[in-house]
Amino acid sequence: MHAFSGISKVYYTSSVTMVCVMSFRSVVGFLGAQKNNSILLWMYLIILFLILLGILVFTVLAFIITNNATGHNVAGWRFKEYHLQDYNKWFLKELNNTHNWKRLQSCLVKSDDCNNLSKRYKTLKQYKSAKLTPIEAGCCRPPSQCGYPAANASYYDLSFHPISPDNDCKLYRNSKAIKCYNCDSCKAGVAEYMKTEWRVVAIFNVVLFVVLSIIYFVGCCARRNAASSRSKF
Repeated sequence: MHAFSGISKVYYTSSVTMVCVMSFRSVVGFLGAQKNNSILLWMYLIILFLILLGILVFTVLAFIITNNATGHNVAGWRFKEYHLQDYNKWFLKELNNTHNWKRLQSCLVKSDDCNNLSKRYKTLKQYKSAKLTPIEAGCCRPPSQCGYPAANASYYDLSFHPISPDNDCKLYRNSKAIKCYNCDSCKAGVAEYMKTEWRVVAIFNVVLFVVLSIIYFVGCCARRNAASSRSKF
């Protein structure tokens, strides 16, 4: 969804850069192999090595950033809640940035994450047995510690005095335009979403690293063979 474009732009930028570099690397490798040119083969290996190094660094950082934070079970509900302070400082910095969050908040309001809950869960029983996503759990409802009784999937009785002093309890409103979009619990839900995305990318990068390492080894053998064939003349 568009709500994460502000933070996920690093993925887009790095992906486009990677595709361009790998395309250039492939052309250089092809020409080097066709012409038996040691300079082009060296360029091919250097570019491939830098790609491998970049993938390794990005993957290690991704695993470090996503290595903490787990969901907290909620009594009487099937989903988990997430706490912003459990996440890496990088997430805190990005999500607490006013400019970033305003953009995300605007997209969350327009999205179907909260707006469709009442359509999907007609009764309170269905709602309580639902496995809400991190964003639905954090942005569409008040934290469970507030103690507000749920009337249905989109309305809570706010006449009750909140049990917890958590500021999120004061920020939540039943209005579709407000909900808990200013809450730390909402930011935590977004952080959990991003964490999952980073993990998927990191796992893909591990596979890509192995494949490119094999290609790098084959390239080294090709360069060695090219050098040997020239030494015979």
